Amino acid sequence: MSEFLDISLTVNGEAVARRVPARQNLVDFLREELGLTGTRAGCEHGVCGACTVRLDGAIVRACLVFAAQLDGAAVETIEGLSDSGEIAPLQEEFHALNALQCGFCTAGMLVTAAELLRRDEVPDRAEIREHLSGNYCRCTGYHAILDAVAAACRAAAAKRAR
Repeated sequence: MSEFLDISLTVNGEAVARRVPARQNLVDFLREELGLTGTRAGCEHGVCGACTVRLDGAIVRACLVFAAQLDGAAVETIEGLSDSGEIAPLQEEFHALNALQCGFCTAGMLVTAAELLRRDEVPDRAEIREHLSGNYCRCTGYHAILDAVAAACRAAAAKRAR
């Protein structure tokens, strides 16, 4: 087996073709090869959620996926979700409600929380807590994060209702 593989994929809507080491994980590929440093390498065991991205529409831990597995895939990172405006309501509420401090976990939290914005119903605090349970934050105590996600979900639901 070759130590390098050729892949072609879409990252944040842009076509990307690269030759990658067979065992390079997605978080390292995004950061080192593409300069997309919003996705963070935290625990490197899939536990902390700092490396959360969207892969073919589903949230995944980028530290647990090999870049070589992504031929033909579509990846969306925090940069892509931010540039598209999809997470703007979350970003506004995180800022307004002081739901971020050091910022290390913020990208993973926002990517994960974005899934809640896509729902037709407004989740309660317990549902938000459960949904974000795979994302660790060592600074905030989570209360402001839950408040920000709840506020963004309420605003998204009100906008859909118009």
